[in-house]
Amino acid sequence: MASDSSIQYSIVVPFFNEQENIPPLYMKLTEVMDGIGEPYELVFVDDGSKDDSFKVLTEIYEHDRRVNLVRLRRNFGQTPALKAGFDFARGEVIISMDGDLQHDPEEIPRFLEKIEEGFDLVSGWRHNRRDHWLMRQLPSRAANWMMAKLSGIDLHDFGTTFKAYRREIIQEIQLYGELHRFIPALASSTGARIAEVPIENLHRKSGKSNYGIGRTIRVFLDLIIVKFLLDYSTRPLQFFGLLGVAGMGLGSLLACFLAYEKFSLHQAIMAEIYALREVKSHRKEMGDSTESTRPSGNPDR
Repeated sequence: MASDSSIQYSIVVPFFNEQENIPPLYMKLTEVMDGIGEPYELVFVDDGSKDDSFKVLTEIYEHDRRVNLVRLRRNFGQTPALKAGFDFARGEVIISMDGDLQHDPEEIPRFLEKIEEGFDLVSGWRHNRRDHWLMRQLPSRAANWMMAKLSGIDLHDFGTTFKAYRREIIQEIQLYGELHRFIPALASSTGARIAEVPIENLHRKSGKSNYGIGRTIRVFLDLIIVKFLLDYSTRPLQFFGLLGVAGMGLGSLLACFLAYEKFSLHQAIMAEIYALREVKSHRKEMGDSTESTRPSGNPDR
């Protein structure tokens, strides 16, 4: 393999149980990248696959010196797998994509054209999605709308893995959770120039999708994290200060209301802390004249 300094492009692809999709994806990738004519490397990440994915990847690795394998100890998820690939990559431009053949390598040159125009990050836009409307499209549209509002970035599709980055941009971003979906928002805070290109969302030909409703919930939780990172990461006291001020304001309003009830309406504001149905006691037997049974607990009655 050529030296690190001569590698122009790194293609990072995470795999999890994709043994049938690996060979055709590899063939398409090498065909497209060979046609571009610049030095490149393939960084394949096995995210703890339980099928023969790593065996297939190893066979490819043994026959192609441009192929690099990163194998994780267990299934950590897409974001950690991508981060592992990004950390290993040495190309001046890093391209990430899924390993299930739903991203077409033939569209890579369009991403690179935008990079050559001066953009730092180019994100794919699945403008004609073909996946499940309720489980995939609807949550994705909601998340994209919220992310656009929170970040102020006018992108249609934050979630797709198919993106191209200048190396210095992606390797400066700390990733965890499902934050790979929000890299454009995180990159924008560093001043990155961002563009979007329409891509086709191809049908999965084999294997099983690893997307579920649990992942959707984690995405929405990560929206909160992203909002904090964008607005308050360098001034956390302002975030917690707002919560404190809100709590003080609510407490002050409640105190004023209770004071009004106590001094203006002459109501016993601390009387009905709890309500009793019945009390059984031996006090009467011991000569205590206090009632042993009271239908409701109110000391003022």
